[in-house]
Amino acid sequence: MALTLTPYGGLDGLLLVEGPFFADDRGFFFESFRADEWEKAGLPRLVQDNFSRSRRGVVRGLHYQVPPRPVGKLVRCTRGRVFDVAVDLRRRSPTYGRHAAVELDDAGNRMFWVPPGFAHGFCALAETADVAYKVSGVWSADVDRGIRWNDPALAIPWPVRPAEAVLTAKDAALPLLADADNPF
Repeated sequence: MALTLTPYGGLDGLLLVEGPFFADDRGFFFESFRADEWEKAGLPRLVQDNFSRSRRGVVRGLHYQVPPRPVGKLVRCTRGRVFDVAVDLRRRSPTYGRHAAVELDDAGNRMFWVPPGFAHGFCALAETADVAYKVSGVWSADVDRGIRWNDPALAIPWPVRPAEAVLTAKDAALPLLADADNPF
């Protein structure tokens, strides 16, 4: 499997990742992940798989983990379509506080790499959206953090109005970026 890694959104470290995709009249086939190719590309080892199912309008995020256990995420939409977002939390970065967004869907072999130092979230655009993501570390409650999805300072053009967004109580109460616990 030859991976194609394309820098994305003008934020250093974000990548669109694509692999071979073979479609014919029967359907399609692709390798969804190969550790040797991933590591050959110089990317960190991935150690855990996560999976979520969301209905239209669900917003998950914006989440991150702080040191000593920050994580990167390789995000794929396996069913439906999502608006996927990464926010640069690296204070010394020239793109600190900027975001990049991409629509991911189930029509090909395209993924979004969000490295440590970024907050990540998404909004389900289909009636049902399944998102699978591999992470470079395990989830730990003691280092789990987040920022508010609709922080005006981020100016993310979410495809859902705030009154129609479906959030957990935890995500709705996340701090603004300016007030977040952010050691990056």
